[in-house]
Amino acid sequence: MAQDSTMQYFRPNSRLGINVFETSKADTIPFTGTKVKVGGSFEQTFQALRDQNTALPATQVGFTGNVNSLIPLTNGFNLAMANLNVDAQLSDGIRVNLTTYLSSRHHEDTWVKGGYIQFDKLLFLHSKWIDSIMKSVTIKIGQFDVDYGDQHYRRTDGGNTIYNPFVENYIMDEFATEIGAEFYYHTKSGLFAMAGVTNGALDPSVIEATKTDSATGQQNYYAAAFHAKLGYDKQVNKNLRFRLTGSFYTDQSANSNTLFGGDRTGSHYFGIMSNQNIANGTTLNNANDYNAFSGRYNPGFSEEVHAFMVNPFLKYKGLEFFGTYENTEGRTITETGLRQAVQYAADLIYRFPAQKENFWIGIRYNTVTASMKGTAADITINREVGSVGWFITQNIMLKAEYVNQVYLDYPSDNILNGGRFNGTVLEASIGF
Repeated sequence: MAQDSTMQYFRPNSRLGINVFETSKADTIPFTGTKVKVGGSFEQTFQALRDQNTALPATQVGFTGNVNSLIPLTNGFNLAMANLNVDAQLSDGIRVNLTTYLSSRHHEDTWVKGGYIQFDKLLFLHSKWIDSIMKSVTIKIGQFDVDYGDQHYRRTDGGNTIYNPFVENYIMDEFATEIGAEFYYHTKSGLFAMAGVTNGALDPSVIEATKTDSATGQQNYYAAAFHAKLGYDKQVNKNLRFRLTGSFYTDQSANSNTLFGGDRTGSHYFGIMSNQNIANGTTLNNANDYNAFSGRYNPGFSEEVHAFMVNPFLKYKGLEFFGTYENTEGRTITETGLRQAVQYAADLIYRFPAQKENFWIGIRYNTVTASMKGTAADITINREVGSVGWFITQNIMLKAEYVNQVYLDYPSDNILNGGRFNGTVLEASIGF
């Protein structure tokens, strides 16, 4: 049982995994017996961020002081995050994964993120017809990252920051681990399709719902969630790669859907735009930016959600462009109508020198406009980021970024009214 081996149909936990999306059907690794790969992902950040707001002073029963005041910030190191990655090649074309969060901001204790089994061959069925079909098909079953959109392939996930040229994820961070199955079909032309079904929940339950859905007047129920992706990904020539995908995710009725709040590790911008009461673990009535996820926006579509995303990706030599258009609507169980949230993002990365590409410079623009529960007007959040980075080796990365984020059109009694934060974050990361 090897402790470090090459897996079939596998995305490396290192620089080699950059710009890898769904695993390919290239059968390049011969199966020589059961193998186990134990890997890890670790990161440490140094933060120098400052924030401000113009919210009116406010008090709330049970809390001390002005609940709209911000925590004073200073420069310093944040909690280091770490993941444990275990992958096993069980048979030819059959691989299993288990990922555990060893240390993270949201859950300081060790938590299992999830795991899945992936079938790229079904040789145990002894059918030449099925073997032929499986040359184009991949089946994934378990509790895994829902393959909605392409951004989740580039995001930071706890200690695993090596795929992300920036320190943080999108403002509206679409990421959830749910129990279900995904089926992929690849063609040699570059076209591919995926269809998936899940339970629509991070925390599954067999307890019958007792709440009433305000929109239907009926007892709530836990419906299956469905998602799908259609895309084209082609290495046109040695210098040019083009990829374009469209995805959707829909859940009609949920126990507590977490498509925009399923991250159990937390934001990598610590303490910004937060009140001391939130830092102590208490949620305020007027706060939409909880401390563990500071800098992000969760639209709160916990009962019903319908989301659509388009992602273009273009790489010409060392220059990369990755874009996102996302349109989503949903509601909580106490709402009768749907609210909308729209997100745009654009990443422009230049990797150099030629061939090696172990340095990069990058810029990101990200904006969200959303209808917030309990407010008449839409709110907007804008973020600009610049980053520089260096892969010292395939497994060791350093990066630094400057970020500026602005909150617009929040009510005067909301802590994010007139909100802004900016500054620098340095990060070191290891992945293997």
